[in-house]
Amino acid sequence: ITVKSSNKDPATAAGEEGDDARKEEPWETTLKTTVVDIEVGEFKGHKVSLWDLLHSKYIPQENRKELLELYEAGELTLEQVRTVVSTIVTRAAAAAAAERAEPAAPVNEPRAEPAATEAEPTPLHGD
Repeated sequence: ITVKSSNKDPATAAGEEGDDARKEEPWETTLKTTVVDIEVGEFKGHKVSLWDLLHSKYIPQENRKELLELYEAGELTLEQVRTVVSTIVTRAAAAAAAERAEPAAPVNEPRAEPAATEAEPTPLHGD
């Protein structure tokens, strides 16, 4: 048996009768063709489309869904989407880098709390 690969896009081939159902929306095309420079994580040194950034590990699914809905509805401009996505990705990548750089930091923090708790009764000595 010879398997012949199709030149058709798998999404198109799967829905032959409903080709019109999955035409790319203009707003979607805009997000895919608008590129930004993000100097963090795996994006450093590359121009990345807003679409790829929105679907990266740095953007939680709820945020992605909300941003896409607001942009599609015209409530956010392309520039606003670019700013929000760039900010989220930059902060998330910086946080991830900080976690890798200092894995022991969170473990040490709770030890400082009992000392602060013990110091609280001090004002009662004035009675």
